[in-house]
Amino acid sequence: MIADWRTGMVLGLVVLIGGAGYYAWQQSRTDALPDGIASGNGRIEAVEIDVSAKSPGRIKEILVDEGDFVKAGDVLVRMDTTQLEAQRRQAQAQFQLAKIGVDTANTLIVQREAERTAAAAVVTQREAELDAAERTLKRSERLADSNTVSQQVLDNDRATERGAAATVAAAEAQLAASEAGINAAKAQVVDATAAVESARAAIESIEAEIDDATLRSPRDGRVQYRIAEPGEVLGSGGRVLNLVDLGDVYMTFFLPTAQAGRVAIGTEIRLVLDAAPQYVIPAKAIFVADVAQFTPKTVETEEERQKLMFRIKAQIAPDLLRKYIQQVKTGLPGVAYVRIDPEAEWPTALQGTLLQ
Repeated sequence: MIADWRTGMVLGLVVLIGGAGYYAWQQSRTDALPDGIASGNGRIEAVEIDVSAKSPGRIKEILVDEGDFVKAGDVLVRMDTTQLEAQRRQAQAQFQLAKIGVDTANTLIVQREAERTAAAAVVTQREAELDAAERTLKRSERLADSNTVSQQVLDNDRATERGAAATVAAAEAQLAASEAGINAAKAQVVDATAAVESARAAIESIEAEIDDATLRSPRDGRVQYRIAEPGEVLGSGGRVLNLVDLGDVYMTFFLPTAQAGRVAIGTEIRLVLDAAPQYVIPAKAIFVADVAQFTPKTVETEEERQKLMFRIKAQIAPDLLRKYIQQVKTGLPGVAYVRIDPEAEWPTALQGTLLQ
């Protein structure tokens, strides 16, 4: 019994001493910070991304679960594309019909050009006939003056000349009609070509929608939670998954005016998380608010103005995040230590196990 009692006492003292040591070690991190070092409380945060459906539709399958790590480009969700594929087949059929329309219109142009050639030949022939009729009429008129030919012959030659002139006019009209037919056929080619381009654009649009129905991860990250499940019908922009971008992890904290005014973009910061106080995480200031985030009710004296708090954002290096991506968790509380004086030395507690 005495031995057991002594053992219990020893264990109790060990626990007490260990706890006191740990408390003192923790206090050494936050108390009596040297001049040039400031601190503020915060939580680890990361950029959140919603994976959403671009167009209305039904969820066919979700390929990831909550907590899964994903890489940029990984397929996460597939939407049902049955209707879109039917629309694509219809658009492809219209595309083929439009192509046939172009071929038909081009053939019509060839036909109309052949008709124009024939009409031009007829015009040439009729003009030759008119020329001969005019020559004959002139000879008859001279002979009639000397009573060499009868009046009947002269009348017949005049009628022939007028008939030849009429046939020339008719041939020229036919040629003009052939020209108009060619222009109409060319207009049909333009229309048919436009129909082809319209059908092609419709196919590309539908294929883009089908491609958008496969939802991919925009960045490396982790699935935080599933918002919808397979079989659900979503509207345009309906959310399916929420991702955490583990390549953009930061801590937001606040410093009073006097200290915040000495923090510049790129200032060195070291983070210590409550869950792993033995590690020091290097970071840099990437944002310093230019206006106070919260203030007292009245700000009348210099002392009160010093109480204004400014938000600061410390980002962890992406290379370091990739190295420890399996251990990265958002929401963890901790303390950010800022070296507001470049000449200041880091306290011993912040020179320990620095993650690299």
